[in-house]
Amino acid sequence: MANFLLVHGAWHGAWCWQRVLTPLIQAGHRAHAVTLTGVGERAHLLQPGIDLETHIQDILAAMDAEEMSDVVLVVHSYAGMLGTAVADRRPQVLRHLVYLDAVLPAPGESWSSTHAPDTRAARMAASQADPLHSFPAPDPAVFGLSGDDHAWVARRQTRHPGDPYTQVLQFDPQRVASVPRTFINCTEPPLATIDVSRQRMVDPQFWDGHWLSGSRVVEMKTGHDPMVSDPQGLTRLLIDCSR
Repeated sequence: MANFLLVHGAWHGAWCWQRVLTPLIQAGHRAHAVTLTGVGERAHLLQPGIDLETHIQDILAAMDAEEMSDVVLVVHSYAGMLGTAVADRRPQVLRHLVYLDAVLPAPGESWSSTHAPDTRAARMAASQADPLHSFPAPDPAVFGLSGDDHAWVARRQTRHPGDPYTQVLQFDPQRVASVPRTFINCTEPPLATIDVSRQRMVDPQFWDGHWLSGSRVVEMKTGHDPMVSDPQGLTRLLIDCSR
């Protein structure tokens, strides 16, 4: 039995894991999905001042409340920043860290550091113009979704707090790399804001050479939200990561 803790990316919430949680539990595992402060069913808490530390504490608090150890921590997209921080602070409680088409930061970078200048400028401008300091979700078509899946995600997405977009993260790459890691690369279609992470996941120099030690890459031929577009395939991969 494994303890899965699932952390969504920007604009999403625990709701996005519905199609994965049940199969994991039916397979005999514990599985819990976190909703970060200010989004999903916690969108009523959106306010200026929500930052990376707020969201890091959301994950650590969930681990404590669920009394989880030997955790398979699954972090999607933006939450790659958060999973990296948790592995830096509590490597001893993690069995495996899964970067699900996620941000792979370098020390001293923000989530926005690897984005195209026009993307970064548009999101920062939207945050600065909003009294709650947040920016809107994109059309789920960029995640490769269509039909009912597109509509389901579109009506559930919420604005995302702005401060986590530009706040830098400091961490020890060697300590993070002490945790076994898998990068799940979603390629059809690939999301442009993950392109730099795709380069890093195979770069022997990334994290001063520590990344490739204890890491692997697997590919999913689906879009950026595989928990929606291919939950069965994702569930199989996650169970494999727990072994």
